[in-house]
Amino acid sequence: MTDIKLLALDLDGTLFNSKKEVTPENIRALKEAHQQGIKVVITTGRPLAAIGNLLEELGLNNSDDYSITFNGGLVQRNNGKVLAKKALSLEDLEAIHDVLSPLGLPVDILSEGIVYSIPSQGYKSLYHTANPLLTFVEIASLADLPRDIVYNKIVTVCDAAYLDERIALLPAKFREDYEVFKSRDIILEIMPKGVHKAIGLQLLCQHLGLDRRQVMAVGDEENDLSMIEWAGLGVAMANGVPSVKAKANVVTTRTNEESGVTQAVNHYILHK
Repeated sequence: MTDIKLLALDLDGTLFNSKKEVTPENIRALKEAHQQGIKVVITTGRPLAAIGNLLEELGLNNSDDYSITFNGGLVQRNNGKVLAKKALSLEDLEAIHDVLSPLGLPVDILSEGIVYSIPSQGYKSLYHTANPLLTFVEIASLADLPRDIVYNKIVTVCDAAYLDERIALLPAKFREDYEVFKSRDIILEIMPKGVHKAIGLQLLCQHLGLDRRQVMAVGDEENDLSMIEWAGLGVAMANGVPSVKAKANVVTTRTNEESGVTQAVNHYILHK
């Protein structure tokens, strides 16, 4: 097996436990990997503003450290310098809203660390419960949305059973026009077509001169599927959804509550 040079790590359900914390065991393993020259890359649907002091906690806040945020929509150095960016247009927002709103799905539009929330048929977004570090602004309609900002992605966040019921009603063309996937049981994400975690990793690897065979990607949810398939070594968490486990090269025997990331890092990178 080719030696791993880059570790791509999802957050929710992977690196984070249910308390949104990184276990001391995971911190130790990642710091050791980083000290050995491994690029430890947070690869998340979140913006950097929604991960708190994680980069400082892991010692990844240097100019030669990188993160992939917005599900691959933004590739950046951890000092803030952007390497690649892909966002939605206002026309995209209108088209997505026209599909989600009639289904009673609230629309959250993310612009960097600000979320513009549009309720639908009395349903208000639950996104603030999932990402409390972001700034939330409730607006009545798209007409109230600022025009001079970047539209990174749209999410719709509501009760899991209700969300799954509504997802089943999405028209087939919607998935043809956009990348549509769940990142948690209560969160459906909509990205520009062709934007997903694998494309962010591909762009970063080109920048770093690395081959996909030198990448290990670890995740648990639908939005991790593309990077787990793309990486030389795709690792699914024991708590991962069935579709991710089916495509992964390996599945940890420990969950995110049990520092499953440490298990994978120790075995495949630190060779313990």
